[in-house]
Amino acid sequence: MTKREQELLSAAALTAFKLNGQFLELAEHLARPTGLTATWWQVLGAVRDEPMTVSGVAREMGITRQAVQRTADLLVGRGLAEYHDNPAHRRAKLIALTPEGRAAMMAIGPHHAHHARELSAVLGADQLAEAVAALAKLSQALDALDLTD
Repeated sequence: MTKREQELLSAAALTAFKLNGQFLELAEHLARPTGLTATWWQVLGAVRDEPMTVSGVAREMGITRQAVQRTADLLVGRGLAEYHDNPAHRRAKLIALTPEGRAAMMAIGPHHAHHARELSAVLGADQLAEAVAALAKLSQALDALDLTD
């Protein structure tokens, strides 16, 4: 590895850490008025289209299974999600949205659309799409790294 490659890896990591903080701040800003937290929104968003297991949500979101389990239990306790039997696995329940959870997710929509328009106005839709594609490609490359050493 060259010094430049090391510098690029460090710069990518530091930029990603900053972006993570910025997106968490935005998520809290968007979720707060609906009574959600960014973490709750993240888990509800993962199961918005179809129920998933705790492990599936953890893999999809890049967070620990234990963190998802705690959040899912809170969401179920608050009536925003529910557990369903999983035909593929007797012990691994599926997390699904309740109507209340779906309503909370939909309530975020107008503010989300507003900030999406703002971001697109700053970057331009094409440049924003390119940034998303680059981030996805970087994520895939990181998934391919051998982290066993």
